[in-house]
Amino acid sequence: MISAIIVAAGKGTRMGPQVDKLFLELNGCPVVAHTWRRFDEAQCIDEILMVVRDGLQATFAALAKQYRFKKPFRLVVGGKERQDSVWNGLEALSPGAEIVAIQDAARPCTSQALIAATVAAAREMGAAVAAQHVTDTIKESRDGKLIERTLDRSRLWAVQTPQTFRVDIIRRALAAVRQKGLLVTDDTAACELIGQPVHLVLSADPNPKVTRPEDLPAVEALLRNMATGRTGPGGAR
Repeated sequence: MISAIIVAAGKGTRMGPQVDKLFLELNGCPVVAHTWRRFDEAQCIDEILMVVRDGLQATFAALAKQYRFKKPFRLVVGGKERQDSVWNGLEALSPGAEIVAIQDAARPCTSQALIAATVAAAREMGAAVAAQHVTDTIKESRDGKLIERTLDRSRLWAVQTPQTFRVDIIRRALAAVRQKGLLVTDDTAACELIGQPVHLVLSADPNPKVTRPEDLPAVEALLRNMATGRTGPGGAR
């Protein structure tokens, strides 16, 4: 069985106070509905676990009904940090889950091809992550005022989601993080801690995350282009 954990428990403070970016409407649907639809339509995914803030379970259940998502899903209450939310999702997986794809709920443009590619790579290598080459010149600064050095961009990758793993590997990796009391920014960092190689899967198409207000027009335009030939997540296809 292949499962997906969609992490939707964050507060998204960079979007601004009193704004829940997951429910901002882009191209006719909330951001999170687009993301959920990507995995609901992915042939390789068997079940979906939505990790949500406590108190929003009814809202997400209504969303599933409104957009007629077909795959089995469960709602799981998130934790204090993202890694805690992922752990809660892992604890709620079906017993037969072998592969799990972990996705940011605020990344609504992920293609089915990319989901399938990370699943295939994780099945073979144990761990895989969607990523793109860094094309900008990257500078390092200790104080945020002066450049300290220039990094070799030929060796740099910007990682995204899905981050996909054999279930036993990511459980062991996050258990090590929890045992050491560490805070990691993504799930592949947990794999680095236990020495688990992570395969880079090239994200050839745009796969942006909605983070700041200035992201919205570009993401909406991309969603509109992706929807050419069909309506958005609630409509006829």
